Amino acid sequence: MPIVTKKLDAGQYQLKDQVVAINRVTKVVKGGKNLSFAALVVVGDPTAAVVGFGSGKAKEVPQAIRKGIESAKKNLFRVNLTQTTIPHAVLGRYGSGMVLLKPAPEGTGVIAGGAVRAVMTSAGIQNVLTKSIGTTNPHNVIKATFDALKKLKRKADVAALRGKQEAEI
Repeated sequence: MPIVTKKLDAGQYQLKDQVVAINRVTKVVKGGKNLSFAALVVVGDPTAAVVGFGSGKAKEVPQAIRKGIESAKKNLFRVNLTQTTIPHAVLGRYGSGMVLLKPAPEGTGVIAGGAVRAVMTSAGIQNVLTKSIGTTNPHNVIKATFDALKKLKRKADVAALRGKQEAEI
């Protein structure tokens, strides 16, 4: 069941960008080798719990990063949080990559590596435990992390689904 999110306007947030990976790509052609760069970028507003990712390709690194930022601004979404952590444990999957996110008590910090850490800090999640399982490919890890974040439900939504009050859960 795909989760539908409404499109957010990037202009109303103070977005901070973070480059996760830059890959040098070479295409071998008749005249030699064509060099280009691919950048994977995460943008987010920690105060508004809004985050998105994108990738860009260009002949130079700064142009690739700029394209990645523009791409990331087009797929922003709001993350459901409870104070400074996530409401419940969740497992996100993409390809052979899996990312496990678990809520953590106040003062724990972001226990995450590389690509997952970039997403967590950009989303404004301050206390979380994560485990990346399977692939180490940053593209797949980030997509699995976003899958996990999209699966997060608010307490009020779960209560409504069960036909109960929020206090009963």
